[in-house]
Amino acid sequence: MTIAFEGIDESSAAPPYEQLRMQVVAAIADGRLAPGDRLPSVRALASEIGLAANTVARAYRELEVDGHVVTAGRNGTHIAERELSAADEARALALTVAFLRDMQALGIGPESIEHRVAAALRPLA
Repeated sequence: MTIAFEGIDESSAAPPYEQLRMQVVAAIADGRLAPGDRLPSVRALASEIGLAANTVARAYRELEVDGHVVTAGRNGTHIAERELSAADEARALALTVAFLRDMQALGIGPESIEHRVAAALRPLA
């Protein structure tokens, strides 16, 4: 499967490589990219969206470091198989607990937290 990359928002505070990385992560999260799908080559994508090859390469490196993609030399860059390890699950749980404690420390109650999370997730649906 392929996705249409949105390009780069020059007015964004996020650097171009980060915008590209976020687009790939969003495409993985919403199912437009599935494990095993091949991403375009660095040069092809750079040409397609008007970025320097080094910028695309950095985005791919960041995605690989985060475990979203696997690069196999001339075989290209593919979306990684994702199985959460116990460490990943523990990290996610710790972030959730920290988030809830921070909300409570700000005086935000459970119903308001639920409402805020639901509102934040709406654009992803």
